[in-house]
Amino acid sequence: MTRLPIILLGMLVAGGTASAATVSGSSALALASLVAANSRLLAQQDRSVLARMFAGYLNFRFPPDRKIAVEADSIVCRASNVDITSRSCELTFGQKKVTLSGRKAHELFATLAEAGVRPDGAAGTIRESLSRLSCTIDPNEVKQKAGGGATCNFDPGKP
Repeated sequence: MTRLPIILLGMLVAGGTASAATVSGSSALALASLVAANSRLLAQQDRSVLARMFAGYLNFRFPPDRKIAVEADSIVCRASNVDITSRSCELTFGQKKVTLSGRKAHELFATLAEAGVRPDGAAGTIRESLSRLSCTIDPNEVKQKAGGGATCNFDPGKP
């Protein structure tokens, strides 16, 4: 075997591996808020605080030195470029799956793109996906309106 095929094989293997990504600021807050709205792993109070912040309402109390963690095992969103009315997202939280369609799916799909998740597609479908989403939101830092307090880490691509 010559060296060229080995080098190409190495490039293909490396190219197929998605590296971890980090997003912060408004994109992270949006992503965490939309995912949290569909997660029953979070307490209702934390979901409510995230919804209020995402809507721009910062007049609430939150314990100092406490943060909100938002996690999802995977998110897969699809939109058709043939049937332009078709869009859906599937969020996986452990054994629980939540399916979104219509406007809610489009909102999450657009937020994934904003967060840097690259689309892929085939045969009339555009797909955005990620796995191992882990967001940390510090409501008291967000309330300072200085651009901080929200960070999300994930592995982009097929879960």
